[in-house]
Amino acid sequence: MNKIWAGSQPQVCVGHAYYDLKGEMEKRPNPPPCTQVKTLKDLEAVIGEAEVLVISMLWKNHLLDLAPKLKLVQSVSAGVDHYDHDKFRERGIHLCSAQGVNANAVSDHALALMLSLSRRLYEARDDQHNSFWRPTSTDQATRLQELNGKTVLIVGFGGIGARVARLCQAFGMNVIAMRRRVTADAPAGVRMITNDKFIETLPQADMVVLTCPLTPETFGMVGVEALAAMRPDAQLINVARGKVVDEQALIKALEKGQIAGAALDTFVEEPLPESSPLWKMPNVIVTPHAAGETQFYERNVVDILMKNISALENGTALTNQIV
Repeated sequence: MNKIWAGSQPQVCVGHAYYDLKGEMEKRPNPPPCTQVKTLKDLEAVIGEAEVLVISMLWKNHLLDLAPKLKLVQSVSAGVDHYDHDKFRERGIHLCSAQGVNANAVSDHALALMLSLSRRLYEARDDQHNSFWRPTSTDQATRLQELNGKTVLIVGFGGIGARVARLCQAFGMNVIAMRRRVTADAPAGVRMITNDKFIETLPQADMVVLTCPLTPETFGMVGVEALAAMRPDAQLINVARGKVVDEQALIKALEKGQIAGAALDTFVEEPLPESSPLWKMPNVIVTPHAAGETQFYERNVVDILMKNISALENGTALTNQIV
């Protein structure tokens, strides 16, 4: 076993406003010593002693200058675009993501949004608040929809996208999935396409579900051209990152009826500003970046954290290593 810590175990620091990761660590046998803080100011005061940092929303790149003992940063989120990867490499600090910890939760949320759009559950909730019993529509086109037989295009086919595909198949949907490279091990019944086929495939989709990471390639991917390619009866679901969508183009497309509706969990600016038209659009569902929320979040993150601490000690491969 490599001697990499100053003591027998690493000094762990947790910086998170909501999750009690220290409490979860203390459920494990022989947990390492841990300090937990909820604000950036408190984190700046204690990070100097940290050898392992567990963090997500509180991260600022200047923290590296305050942490001379740091050897591992375990992100609490799957997204790691807000960390300066080059600085981590320069200082020999490992960075690992929490990819996979909320795959079930995010894919559940995507399906819930899909069902809410197709069955207009958001409308039913509003009717309930107004004590209004909505009559059956005489127009088939405006009635509640079924998912069976519809086509979904899933943009991004990692753990979340793959599970969304399985859930959609269980509802009898036709599944098209987009990823950078099409491999021979595509799941049965899933038609795979590469990114260059995105625009030409959009007219085939009743639902477009975004589960991709934010990269230079996906930044603004759903913009004017993509929205124009979607059918007027198609709907967009975003459980990826807000900047994958050109938000202003989406608002205009919704206002003009270019697409039928959208269910959005992520936004360019968060919290979503009160002035955003998205709040009051009748064909939009807004959730507050909550797709990844789950009662098992702490447990799942600490599982990865403990594996990575052990991997550093034993000189073996880290889980979800980015740097």
